[in-house]
Amino acid sequence: MRIVFATDSDYGYIRDRDHHISESLIQVKIKGKEIYILRNQDESNIGWMRYGYFWDNTPFLNMIWVDEQYRDKGVGKQVVLFWEDQMKQKGFKLVMTSTLANEKAQHFYRKLGYRDAGCLLLENEPLEIILTKTLL
Repeated sequence: MRIVFATDSDYGYIRDRDHHISESLIQVKIKGKEIYILRNQDESNIGWMRYGYFWDNTPFLNMIWVDEQYRDKGVGKQVVLFWEDQMKQKGFKLVMTSTLANEKAQHFYRKLGYRDAGCLLLENEPLEIILTKTLL
């Protein structure tokens, strides 16, 4: 697997699959190099990872998506570790993410060293767990 920054040619792939971001923000994220594309050996897309900044100063992993047939093979772990290294190279010492309390993703992040840092409860939504990790 290769991890590359999304380009304009990836816009349609992301737009058709990432329903948690407005279409107008996808181009902004692509230009800001805040979306990674996961490519298989044959260069086909198998997923993506998108991030932003909490309080405009702390890298926040917003979304990882890995196509179902590639899950449970270390792809998600690989892209998170890659992103953490990129953030460390940029001088950040802390990264954040979140997951719903009813999703198994919380266990995935904890295995990677993320610690519970709080939660958010929105009306008619499951509890959102905020997780942080200090980059060493």
